[in-house]
Amino acid sequence: MTLVGPSPIDGRLHPLDDPDHRRRCRETLDAEGALVLEGFFTAEAVARVVADSSPREDEAFYAASTHNVYLTPSDPDLAPDHAFNRQVVSSKGLIADDQIPADSPLRTVYDDAAFRDFLCAVLGIDAIHPYADDLSSINVHFASAGRELGWHFDNSSFAVTMLLQAPEAGGTFEYVAGVRDADAGEMAFDTVGAVLDGDHPVETLAFAPGDLVLFRGRNAMHRVTPTEGSVTRLLVVFALNDRPGVALSDSALQTFYGRTS
Repeated sequence: MTLVGPSPIDGRLHPLDDPDHRRRCRETLDAEGALVLEGFFTAEAVARVVADSSPREDEAFYAASTHNVYLTPSDPDLAPDHAFNRQVVSSKGLIADDQIPADSPLRTVYDDAAFRDFLCAVLGIDAIHPYADDLSSINVHFASAGRELGWHFDNSSFAVTMLLQAPEAGGTFEYVAGVRDADAGEMAFDTVGAVLDGDHPVETLAFAPGDLVLFRGRNAMHRVTPTEGSVTRLLVVFALNDRPGVALSDSALQTFYGRTS
C-alpha cells in the first residue's frame, strides 16, 4: 500500500526515500540508541488523531498488575527484594489495533510501503512486518494524572512510537543506556537495583507531539514518569517485527489487552 492524498508525514522535513536522510538517521540511532524525528507528522494529522482518540479514553484497557524490570515471572529462589523480583507499576491504558479507525492517519502511515522501507534502512534490517494477531500492531496509550510506565527492558530490539498529546507536567521518558547485554545473558542486577533505588544517574529523552521516536530498549532500562495535571498523555506505538507471522500468545494478549480477539 502507498499513500494516497495528503500525507500525514511532513515530507519536507523527512524525505523518506532520500539516501542521505536515511544515512544520517541510522548513524544517530546506532550511536545513541535513540532517534527523535521532530515534526514527523504534520500538525493537522496529529490533531486528527487526537480528536479521534481522546473521546475513547473510557474504552482503554488498564492492566491491574505489577511487573519486574525484565517483564518475566518472579523467581522464587531469589529474595523478594532482589533486583530480579522487585515489582514496579505500569498503569497506563490503551486501545488496540482493532479499535483504530480504518481511515486513521496512523493506519495510513503504518501500512505505507515507503514508511516501512525507511524504517528498514534506518534500523538496518531486511524487512519489516505487522503483528499477525488482531490487537498488537497499532496501539494508542493513555496516561491520565498519576498513571505511569514502570522501569523495564523491551523484549524486542526496537520500538517505534509517537507522542500525540503532551501532559501539563510529568510523563517524562527516562532511560539508562547499555545496562545489560541480553544476548550474552547478562542481567546487570547491581545496576538495575541502583536505578530502582534512585542511586544511578538517568538520562531523559525529550520529544513533542508529532515527533517519531525510534528507540533500542532491549538493553536500555527505561520508564515514563507519572503524568501530572488534567491533560492526558497520548502516545501511539507502531509495533513491528523483522520476521513475518509473529503474534502474541493468548496469555500475553489477555495480560496486555484483557482479551484475545
